[in-house]
Amino acid sequence: MKVSKKVAGVEYAIRDIVLAARKVQQKGIKVDYLNIGDPVQFGFQPPDNVKQALIDAINKGENYYSTSEGLLELRQEIAKKENAKGLSISADEILVTNGVSEGLDMVISSIVEEGDEVLLPGPYYPPYASYVRLHGGVPVEFAVDLENSTPDIDDIKSKITSKTVAICLISPNNPTGVVFNEKSLKELVEIANQHNLYIICDEIYDQIIFDEKFVGIGKVAGDSPVIVLNGFSKVHLMSGWRIGYIAFNNSPKLDAIRENLPKLARVRIATSLPVQHAALESLKGPQNYISNFVSEIKKRRDLVVKRLNEMPGLSCPNPKGAFYAFPKIEDNRFRTDKEFVTKLLESKGVLTVHGSGFGEKYGSGHFRLVYLPSLEILDSAMNKIEEFVTQ
Repeated sequence: MKVSKKVAGVEYAIRDIVLAARKVQQKGIKVDYLNIGDPVQFGFQPPDNVKQALIDAINKGENYYSTSEGLLELRQEIAKKENAKGLSISADEILVTNGVSEGLDMVISSIVEEGDEVLLPGPYYPPYASYVRLHGGVPVEFAVDLENSTPDIDDIKSKITSKTVAICLISPNNPTGVVFNEKSLKELVEIANQHNLYIICDEIYDQIIFDEKFVGIGKVAGDSPVIVLNGFSKVHLMSGWRIGYIAFNNSPKLDAIRENLPKLARVRIATSLPVQHAALESLKGPQNYISNFVSEIKKRRDLVVKRLNEMPGLSCPNPKGAFYAFPKIEDNRFRTDKEFVTKLLESKGVLTVHGSGFGEKYGSGHFRLVYLPSLEILDSAMNKIEEFVTQ
């Protein structure tokens, strides 16, 4: 039977690699899963007041379709959060989605037509390229200095063509932990304005920052066509509940998409109403659990980066945010990063993700691992990786 050609371009290396891990487990080898950035799977849970808000909403009968745009009170709180980061918007500029992934799909499908190009930071989170391809577009990677957390402005300018429609940013970045500073964000916004491009900025890790203060793109957005994607999976530890949002900057250039994109929200009906009540509580309730979470993650980052940089044939920039390390493979015994990841899994039972799964041009020759597990598990996994690269 016929299958759409568009779906052939859809890849998700982070979960695709799990199939190989299952085969290894079937041989009786214990696998350390360092592939998925889900804090809840590693013992971090949303606070009790947030869980209770979900339960209360269900018990009170809040089990019907919400408005397609999302619960008004939630959108108001989201607007407050985004305004505190620099935007100046109301609840009307917020659309609640089933995770950031749905929001990304809605945005890309609203702006990309056959042959359109979208600039992505290299390396990038895989769904960005997949959704661009799915909607007939062409993902184009631009260079990022991983050591200094800066985009290569000249490279970006050289890759803008008459077909370019948007620049996507992920800050803090998955898979590298890069966090763009205010100067870089301002330069990117200026480029977008000069070429009449959308700026799509994913800030899902906005409060998971280790060494310096986070600057949101809202601070430099002005009246530029900036679209922010964010959600509750990472910072608010609600990954399995699937809730995110789109925030449109108050820009006249966004009038058309602001009018048309909500049609997609109406087609898919709504986001889970009980979960929206939980998200509302996560914004209004105590926030101290976030700083505690980040403090624990920073200890893990420091351990992993130190250990990796002590190993022969590997080097790892210090991630400024999120919970991923993206080491470079300098050992020439391995032809590809996928071979490195596969052999590491088969011989030591440590599951990571090949860097080329985050973009061939700038991801190749690296691998990604998450440092969410306990210090004990991470230390054991680092021992196994060290044994692997020194054998």
